[in-house]
Amino acid sequence: MKTWITRRDLIVPVVAAALVAVVAVGKVKASDHQQTVFTETNPRYDITDVFAFPAATPGRIALVLMTSSPLTPALTNSHRFADISEGIYQIKVDLDGDAVEDLVFQVSFTGPAGAQVVSVRGPSRPNETGVVNTFLTSGNLVTGPVNTNLGDPAGMQVFAGPRNDPFFIDLEQFFRIIPDRKPVTGPLSQLPPHPTASSFRPVGQAVDFLRGYNGLAIVIEVPRTALTSNDNHRRFGVWATVNLVNPPANQH
Repeated sequence: MKTWITRRDLIVPVVAAALVAVVAVGKVKASDHQQTVFTETNPRYDITDVFAFPAATPGRIALVLMTSSPLTPALTNSHRFADISEGIYQIKVDLDGDAVEDLVFQVSFTGPAGAQVVSVRGPSRPNETGVVNTFLTSGNLVTGPVNTNLGDPAGMQVFAGPRNDPFFIDLEQFFRIIPDRKPVTGPLSQLPPHPTASSFRPVGQAVDFLRGYNGLAIVIEVPRTALTSNDNHRRFGVWATVNLVNPPANQH
C-alpha cells in the first residue's frame, strides 16, 4: 500500500515559495506567505522564504526553506516542525525550465518539540510530479537530531532548527496601507485603518520586527553536480511545498 502525500489547496496550500535561482549570478525572485487563515493559525505549515545560492565551499549549492514555525523567542526550545504524521516538507527542483519538478528533496520529522529527528532524502527523481506525491524509498538519506550539522561535507549536508530571519519593514504602516493583509489574530490585527496612509517610515528608521525571535529553517547543501550535470546547465528553478500525509481509500 502506498502512502500518498496530498496538497489540499483549501487546507495546506503551497505557501511560499516559487523562486527562480540563477546560480551564476545568485538571482532569486519572489516570496509570499500567510495566504490563508489556516496557515496563519498553523504557522509550522507556512513557508516564509525559499533561497538557493552558492555555498561557502566552491562547487556546492545551498538550499534553504524557512518556515514561520511559529516564531519563538530565540532562547527557548519549544520549536517544532510538522511531524511526519501531519505533513512533509518538499523542495522541488526544475532543471529544464518547464515548471515541472525533475528532482525532489523530501524532509520529514519525528519526535517531540525540541528533540525532533529530521530525515532528508534526495535529490531524487520524484515518483510523481504535481500536487500528489508518494514517499521516496531510495536515494541519498541523511537523518539525525535537529539543531545539528548532519551529513557528509563531500555529499549532502543538512541542518534543521531555529534560526533568526531578520524582517525589516514598517509593518504597522504596511497594514494601514493594505488593510486586507492584516493578520486575523494578535496586536497587529487591531490596527485601525488610516485614510491617508500612503508612505513608510523615513529611510534609516526601519525596524526589525522579528528581532529576538526565531523561525525554523531547513538547510540542505549538496554538490552542484547533484543538481546540474554540467556547466552548461547553470539555471534551475526551486520551490517548496508542505504536503499533508493522506492515505486515501483503495489506493494500493
